[in-house]
Amino acid sequence: MSSFEIGASRPVSAVPVTGPAITAASAGGKAAAAETAVETPKAPAPAAAPKVETSEAVKAGAAPVDQERVKTIRHAVETGTYPVFPAKIADAMIAAGMLLRSPK
Repeated sequence: MSSFEIGASRPVSAVPVTGPAITAASAGGKAAAAETAVETPKAPAPAAAPKVETSEAVKAGAAPVDQERVKTIRHAVETGTYPVFPAKIADAMIAAGMLLRSPK
C-alpha cells in the first residue's frame, strides 16, 4: 500500500477579482485602490427576440370528430346497451402501462 501525505487544510475564500481594481491595489497599495474609481462594464441591452412565423402545415386544426358516431355511443350509454368487456378494458390498460414504461 502506498503512503501519501495530505497537506494542512486551507480556509476557503472568495474568488479573486481581476481587473483595474486589483492592478491599482497591487501597484500603489490599498490607498491607491480606494482613490481609483473603477467602473464595471455594463452588459449590453438584450436584443429583441427574433420573430418566428409558423407554417399553416404545422397547425393542428379542428379534430376530426364523427358527430353521428358520438350520438350513437352517447345514446347506447344512456340506455345501458353499450357493451362493456372488462377483460378487453384490462388488456388495454396493461398495454398502455407497458407503453408508458418502455424507453423511447
